[in-house]
Amino acid sequence: MTTQQVAEKYNQLVKENDWGKIQDELFSTDAKSIEPAHAVESGQGMKNASNLEEIKKKGQDFGRMVEEMHGGYCTDPVIGGNHFSVAMGMDVTMKGAGRVKMDEIVVYEVKDGKIVKEQFFY
Repeated sequence: MTTQQVAEKYNQLVKENDWGKIQDELFSTDAKSIEPAHAVESGQGMKNASNLEEIKKKGQDFGRMVEEMHGGYCTDPVIGGNHFSVAMGMDVTMKGAGRVKMDEIVVYEVKDGKIVKEQFFY
């Protein structure tokens, strides 16, 4: 798949709220997931992941921190070369932290028809 096709499939699956299928179908098994340095260094944010198994665990860990999901969004992808990006966010009650609104930009890198890196900016 081209970057355009991967981005289109990603967008379709986001609209179906099928994050598991995004990972299973669109991610390379050796994909990387990069969080902002300030989040990793503080010890309070998510950690970086160096393969698909770790990325899936990271998502499960985040899910366990959520008490209640009130809503969310993801914009249509913007494609540039072998990258695409989306803005996304959620209104969520986190266990022990109360209700918060989170907004971020995510940049995905595509190689050989698969997502090889996701990088979060927030």
